[in-house]
Amino acid sequence: MTAAPAGEKAPRVLIADDQTLIRTGFRLILTARGIEVVGEAADGAEAVAAARELSPDVVLMDIRMPTMDGLEATRRILRRAPDCRVLMLTTFDLDHYVYTALSIGASGFLLKDVTPEHLAAAVRLVDTGDALLAPSITRRLVERFASEPARTPAVHADLAALTPRELEVLTLLGRGLSNTELAAELTLSEATVKSHVARIFAKLALRDRAQAVVLAYETGLVKPQDPGTDS
Repeated sequence: MTAAPAGEKAPRVLIADDQTLIRTGFRLILTARGIEVVGEAADGAEAVAAARELSPDVVLMDIRMPTMDGLEATRRILRRAPDCRVLMLTTFDLDHYVYTALSIGASGFLLKDVTPEHLAAAVRLVDTGDALLAPSITRRLVERFASEPARTPAVHADLAALTPRELEVLTLLGRGLSNTELAAELTLSEATVKSHVARIFAKLALRDRAQAVVLAYETGLVKPQDPGTDS
């Protein structure tokens, strides 16, 4: 069992899932690892109300719930509290709804059979403002759904606002490269890469790398089977 590093504030978590056993199990796992669970919700409407009342740092959000699904709940929570981080819970790694969730601002997704260690690490990661991406799964997911005919782009942005270098960085982000890999590919320092990434997010109003990947595919900046992507 791993507690939060010394001096690091543990994130406050809300768990939203219609299965009592899932909520109880996740609560026990997180609490044992020094992460505070401030509340639980059995459907999306309860999650929205609880998020408004409790102001959690991270919400673990089931996609498929009665009354209000996790997608609509995520939209409403992030509209009111854009700094909140939402991790979607799903049974299937290529769930169509996960793609939509990433598009509307979710910071990543977890399979419900996640290990205790990965669950705690994922909550801490997204609480820092990063996105939880399993690159091969995320790319396969985006490739499958972003190219559907007549899809309206979920992330609206004007790429003309980017410099040529920023456009290059966004393309590589869309292919799933980490900051370390970006630095090596472009022969830049990681600090410079981080500055480019921050400016891209600011110019395009992106929350994190998850939305950057979605945008890169939806605008055609990256296409399925481009070098560096997985099938």
